[in-house]
Amino acid sequence: MGDMTNSDFYSKNQRNESSHGGDFGCTMEELRSLMELRGTEAVVKIKETYGDTEAICRRLKTSPVEGLPGTAPDLEKRKQIFGQNFIPPKKPKTFLQLVWEALQDVTLIILEIAAIISLGLSFYHPPGESNEGCATAQGGAEDEGEAEAGWIEGAAILLSVICVVLVTAFNDWSKEKQFRGLQSRIEQEQKFTVVRAGQVVQIPVAEIVVGDIAQIKYGDLLPADGLFIQGNDLKIDESSLTGESDQVRKSVDKDPMLLSGTHVMEGSGRMVVTAVGVNSQTGIIFTLLGAGGEEEEKKDKKAKQQDGAAAMEMQPLKSAEGGDADDKKKANMHKKEKSVLQGKLTKLAVQIGKAGLVMSAITVIILVLYFTVDTFVVNKKPWLTECTPVYVQYFVKFFIIGVTVLVVAVPEGLPLAVTISLAYSVKKMMKDNNLVRHLDACETMGNATAICSDKTGTLTTNRMTVVQAYVGDVHYKEIPDPSSINAKTMELLVNAIAINSAYTTKILPPEKEGALPRQVGNKTECGLLGFVLDLKQDYEPVRSQMPEEKLYKVYTFNSVRKSMSTVIKMPDESFRMYSKGASEIVLKKCCKILSGAGEPRVFRPRDRDEMVKKVIEPMACDGLRTICVAYRDFPSSPEPDWDNENDILNELTCICVVGIEDPVRPEVPEAIRKCQRAGITVRMVTGDNINTARAIAIKCGIIHPGEDFLCLEGKEFNRRIRNEKGEIEQERIDKIWPKLRVLARSSPTDKHTLVKGIIDSTHTEQRQVVAVTGDGTNDGPALKKADVGFAMGIAGTDVAKEASDIILTDDNFSSIVKAVMWGRNVYDSISKFLQFQLTVNVVAVIVAFTGACITQDSPLKAVQMLWVNLIMDTFASLALATEPPTETLLLRKPYGRNKPLISRTMMKNILGHAVYQLTLIFTLLFVGEKMFQIDSGRNAPLHSPPSEHYTIIFNTFVMMQLFNEINARKIHGERNVFDGIFRNPIFCTIVLGTFAIQIVIVQFGGKPFSCSPLQLDQWMWCIFIGLGELVWGQVIATIPTSRLKFLKEAGRLTQKEEIPEEELNEDVEEIDHAERELRRGQILWFRGLNRIQTQIEVVNTFKSGASFQGALRRQSSVTSQSQDVASLSSPSRVSLSNALSSPTSLPPAAAGHPRREGVP
Repeated sequence: MGDMTNSDFYSKNQRNESSHGGDFGCTMEELRSLMELRGTEAVVKIKETYGDTEAICRRLKTSPVEGLPGTAPDLEKRKQIFGQNFIPPKKPKTFLQLVWEALQDVTLIILEIAAIISLGLSFYHPPGESNEGCATAQGGAEDEGEAEAGWIEGAAILLSVICVVLVTAFNDWSKEKQFRGLQSRIEQEQKFTVVRAGQVVQIPVAEIVVGDIAQIKYGDLLPADGLFIQGNDLKIDESSLTGESDQVRKSVDKDPMLLSGTHVMEGSGRMVVTAVGVNSQTGIIFTLLGAGGEEEEKKDKKAKQQDGAAAMEMQPLKSAEGGDADDKKKANMHKKEKSVLQGKLTKLAVQIGKAGLVMSAITVIILVLYFTVDTFVVNKKPWLTECTPVYVQYFVKFFIIGVTVLVVAVPEGLPLAVTISLAYSVKKMMKDNNLVRHLDACETMGNATAICSDKTGTLTTNRMTVVQAYVGDVHYKEIPDPSSINAKTMELLVNAIAINSAYTTKILPPEKEGALPRQVGNKTECGLLGFVLDLKQDYEPVRSQMPEEKLYKVYTFNSVRKSMSTVIKMPDESFRMYSKGASEIVLKKCCKILSGAGEPRVFRPRDRDEMVKKVIEPMACDGLRTICVAYRDFPSSPEPDWDNENDILNELTCICVVGIEDPVRPEVPEAIRKCQRAGITVRMVTGDNINTARAIAIKCGIIHPGEDFLCLEGKEFNRRIRNEKGEIEQERIDKIWPKLRVLARSSPTDKHTLVKGIIDSTHTEQRQVVAVTGDGTNDGPALKKADVGFAMGIAGTDVAKEASDIILTDDNFSSIVKAVMWGRNVYDSISKFLQFQLTVNVVAVIVAFTGACITQDSPLKAVQMLWVNLIMDTFASLALATEPPTETLLLRKPYGRNKPLISRTMMKNILGHAVYQLTLIFTLLFVGEKMFQIDSGRNAPLHSPPSEHYTIIFNTFVMMQLFNEINARKIHGERNVFDGIFRNPIFCTIVLGTFAIQIVIVQFGGKPFSCSPLQLDQWMWCIFIGLGELVWGQVIATIPTSRLKFLKEAGRLTQKEEIPEEELNEDVEEIDHAERELRRGQILWFRGLNRIQTQIEVVNTFKSGASFQGALRRQSSVTSQSQDVASLSSPSRVSLSNALSSPTSLPPAAAGHPRREGVP
């Protein structure tokens, strides 16, 4: 039968398959279509076509036990025939596209228009130019040569526009590049365990090939499609593909299909990989989404030749999908939730922009009116037709001045500053072991007010060692001498520990001489195996006698059972089950205990209570985790009903209870002290016993004896927060959380409830910003709910990393403190930049405005303004946004969500410096020519040469900005503005660089920059006035802010905007502007999965072969109704609920039943 199907297939695809089909017993196409089947269909198909999974392994030339040989040529060949395990990302935007985007800026467009008009007019010499009657002669005639140079101003404006555009585009481009680098780094760090040449190795996910034997365990995210070949109790959450929230039980004979992108929720086992990358189920769906972009199209062309019909069918669907998705993306962009900072900034920028617009409009109106009144009314000049072009030229000049005012007023450097600051922080945070997955998490962390941390591995070293034991009626305070333990007991103990643990858990010799042995796998199990080694026994021989394949039944550990049991078949056909787990849980199920002589004796409830008092509580109070090891024998017939867990896990015989120490990390108490000083409450949420938890919380400094705090167990916590009906009530949570410091024996749901309760609380005047750390699959919901989720890079499961915002690459709590420091630093950097930028804005706008009104000409020319804009925006944002954080940031309380961006102190600084700068500039403008004994530059005619007078004003203005940039480094009113300036080389370089360019512009800028070279003494005066800024800064610092009640703060989120939609409607996923820019389309394939539930319908349509028109019709309705599948937002913040919760999301017609279409 198998051969026939094969030959059929060959005859169809003779042309292209024959070349490489012969190497393996099945083609990519066959495997691909096999993976589309589910459950019993699949089992039947495998039986009919191949025989069994073993046969498939043989055809793929791999061994279920040994794996692939792992030789390079073999792997290469597999990659060529079956494809590689990665989905090509969308092409990044090219530099030109980014330039085009930067050109869309409104102010720049206005400037370009003005410049082009100005250019056009300068080349047009009207006949009336020489006519004395026109009002050109205003303050001295002009040189012929100068008139020729009229085009320079327009050209210079265009040039500076080009500069601004290139800088913006370059910033976007490098940002995108950095982000891709970060993403690929995350991808490379995703490793998976496979068996190659009999060795268990970890390889990057992208290296997995068809035919690999992969080991899967609790918490994994499957990287490719495959068939389950051996394992126990495997349950999979396939909701990311099917939308069904129930966990699916996998077994070799009932449902062996394992699909990429699904999560292993329980159990462990092995699978043979059958489809990777674009050919896996997830990959196919991504292809439909058009995520693969252009590469996909090339592939499709190849595919067309290869797999004929299928590819033809994919084509129309794909493009339709793509089109749909794109329109949707645009529509969806507006509704997204911004981060706190982004919200405040947008609001501020809008306010400033409006003010600038009004000012520039008034400037233009006043100039035009003054000119017309002066020319036609006061001097009674007639409007001569031949003079029209000259007048128009004046009007254009006024228009350009107006636009310049606007350009200076609008702080387009703000988004730039934010991006630079965040990108810089993210880069530097990598060095501090924080891998940031969402940019805004970095800034949110600065506002954090509460941290809910795991105990194991975060606060502790996660290096478990057994330090106490209770064996054979004796409580040993340290590891007992092997000779003091009965031989029978010893054998049972060694077997129970060696067999009843994941075989992937091992203790390996240390890497360096004198180091501790390496612990691989589950740390608690490592501690127990270490205990076996300390008893001078060895676990390896036991495991080799009883290999994993021979284990009869395994009840894996999960958060409900809190224990793990393994059943083996004894030589005499009877069964024995070994169990281990949390002592209070396992002891409840024990009815016997091994005595000193190694014989079981009765163990009554009152004995148990005594044991808890005498053994378990003292161990727990020393901060030890207590684990009980037990066993039970079953007769061979009748065989017990293994699925009835309650009967099986009962009537155990206790072998021993051990106390495992997990020492507190040495740096944690200090880190927690820093957090508390910074106004952040640290809470510990753990699955451990309450006494252990309390002991460790005291060691860490989370609780101090004598304080008023709560330590609750999960049960008690639930009892207190629920009403009679068992519903959770917010006001009950509000009574508990402010004092709660330790939540022990908690389930994942408790953790989620606590986090949600704190976030939703209105108990404090500020909304709490909560960070959560987690490593297990079960922490996913809490990590998603939190404002910032930290996942453990080493111990964390893929699921936890998926749900998190920041990954701690060293699993260390003190890295969280660094994240807080960086977050606060981002906030401060942006405030520094604002303080500087707004001072310049206020001054430049007022100077341009009053100058234009009094002297008909702005003292600062358009090109000069653009240069000032460039230093203010781009360079200052670089200089001020890259200040490294200092420990002092941790001495203040968090800002909270409705603290304004611009505080009173900053407002005082902005206005104070503006007063100084304006006074000096106006002094120079009106009496400068007398002070320096030079010609006055006021009232110069249209194309007159640049005057020294105005050059001095421009130069002084820039010098003041440069020195004020140093003042702007401090925003909390500190006196020493030079503090730590040399730790920031970027800042020093930029200030000196700007100074150097300024010299060049003034001395050699000439006509384009409207500058004339200055003498040395004039330069000295300019610099001297600039230095005055620093002195004046000290004067301002002396004025107490508290006196200045009239100063308003700006950039504040009001209460109404405060409660983001997201809280009101859980389904609205969050994304902010920065993130959207960064995402620019890389949906990494396994990230975007959850978006795809609706796309499954398409795949179903393929299978049922419904008419494609129908499919498209259905599909578009699906796409439009379920909140845009590809809405390209941060793909990791997806609530699975959205596709399930909205009843509208799948109307009957869209549910993909071809029958509805009238197709049989």
